Amino acid sequence: MRYIDAQEQAQLLNMGEVIEEVAEALEAYSEGKTDTPLRYSLPFNDENRYLVMPALSDALKVTGVKTVTVAPNNAQIGKPTIVGSVTLSDYETGETLAVLEGSYLTKIRTGAISGVATKYLARENAKTLCVIGTGDQAEGLIEAVLAVRQIERIQFYNRTYDKAVQFSKTVKSLHSNIDMEVYQDADKAMEGADVIVTATNARTPVFEQRLAPGVHVNAVGSFKPDMQELPTQAIVDADKVVVEAEGAAMEETGDLITPENEGVFTKNDLYGELGHIIAKRQEGRVSTDEITIFKSVGVAIVDIVVANYFYQKTL
Repeated sequence: MRYIDAQEQAQLLNMGEVIEEVAEALEAYSEGKTDTPLRYSLPFNDENRYLVMPALSDALKVTGVKTVTVAPNNAQIGKPTIVGSVTLSDYETGETLAVLEGSYLTKIRTGAISGVATKYLARENAKTLCVIGTGDQAEGLIEAVLAVRQIERIQFYNRTYDKAVQFSKTVKSLHSNIDMEVYQDADKAMEGADVIVTATNARTPVFEQRLAPGVHVNAVGSFKPDMQELPTQAIVDADKVVVEAEGAAMEETGDLITPENEGVFTKNDLYGELGHIIAKRQEGRVSTDEITIFKSVGVAIVDIVVANYFYQKTL
């Protein structure tokens, strides 16, 4: 049995390859070729959650389980807000093949899912990326968007301005050819953006202005019913609201539950699942003026596929 830590995963990573693997997993999920139950959530210590997420696929020949603790207040003491592991089992024998450190894997799979969504839903000539929230997940999200679009400028906003400044310097050290600017107002950071990424622990919407025609949003931060990262108006204005898993999205995220409770959005208003777009059962972006939103809550089969990707790279 192997233990694959974050450092080794980083050395093995090719984001373009992971995006392709994730697309295959999302397609298999939406085509009914996986067994991926809704994640089981146990609350503890008021704000925290312990999440258990098994998944397998006969088509992909993978099986495993992800366990995660989500502790939003960890950021205040300089610790990761998401900690966990993925246990990968042999599809034929059930033997444990590997245990992978989960925080880095989660960052990469979260980014890769939004990379797939950006590939199918953002304008092909997208040049400007806005990043709202510069915490644990932002780096993976940026790398994935850069893997599928020729981004020339990144505009950052974080509730703590200095944190955004420091994060932008880190990103700049990796991508010196991209222009970057940090803003003290989220609405200002969104101006002129072709792609917007929101990755925060906010309970209330992180911006106020209406979305511009043609923009694509990857929203990944709201993972509980009482967390609403996007304003209701954004969901109403979107021409297409796309998710990984319709059932999970309508049960788990306040970004959709709140508009539903307000009577302005229903499950029938969802455009569909990203996997169906990948499989060409539904169209992705069809015009330059469409407003598209991808609301991500995660599906465990993607974590297992990414774990298998890293494991196979070690052989």
